[in-house]
Amino acid sequence: MRVALHSVIRAGAIDGYRAEHAVIPDDLERSFARLGIHDWTIWRSGDRLFHVVECDDFDAAMRELDSDPANLAWQQTIGEFVETFRDADGGSGFTPIEEVWDLRRQRGDEHRP
Repeated sequence: MRVALHSVIRAGAIDGYRAEHAVIPDDLERSFARLGIHDWTIWRSGDRLFHVVECDDFDAAMRELDSDPANLAWQQTIGEFVETFRDADGGSGFTPIEEVWDLRRQRGDEHRP
């Protein structure tokens, strides 16, 4: 499955955020692999960050990450740079934003890479 998330970076924090993401910790990468997170890409526009996550089961992975030591350490570090996550309606919340359209699905080939 593929989900998108929306977060907002703190004023003046983009350089630090980029530096921390140059290479994420090995133990966090291993946790992602173990939990079926195959890819996580982050895009930026101004102070807004858009995350695209490809995984087996987003909700299950997030439940496991809530108590994962590698993720807890990462959140302590990266939390300095992130102001908040936004839900589909713009409120605060760590939930996927709404997918409006998908070309592959329209074509009927959603299972192709």
